[in-house]
Amino acid sequence: MSQDYKFVHSCIRVLDLEKSIEFYQQALGLEIARKRDFPEYEFTLVYLKSKTGDFEIELTYNYDRKEPYTIGDGYSHIAVTVDDLESSYQRHQKLGYEVSDINSLSEEASGGYYFLTDPDGYRTEIIQK
Repeated sequence: MSQDYKFVHSCIRVLDLEKSIEFYQQALGLEIARKRDFPEYEFTLVYLKSKTGDFEIELTYNYDRKEPYTIGDGYSHIAVTVDDLESSYQRHQKLGYEVSDINSLSEEASGGYYFLTDPDGYRTEIIQK
């Protein structure tokens, strides 16, 4: 019997919780869905999601962490779509965020994409819908 799997969240570990929350709210319009503190285990979880979807980004903040996390060469990115890629790109540049150039996989391909990097170095691919 086959199962129907639904993706619910992706977890990333962050060094500065408030800075990361602000980034995802400003850059991608995500909202806090819920927050759970676990002082006895010295960590906090914050779940962020868009107004239109169910998938969440889980920010994990470990108390007293001083060194940035090593992302490694296995992590690549998460991806979102946007109606107006150029406008989104200009807004992210104006906000001072790290963005790549807008690219396309071929000359025939419509739209395009760019990468947006959060304060901890995690990348989000922004794709023309």
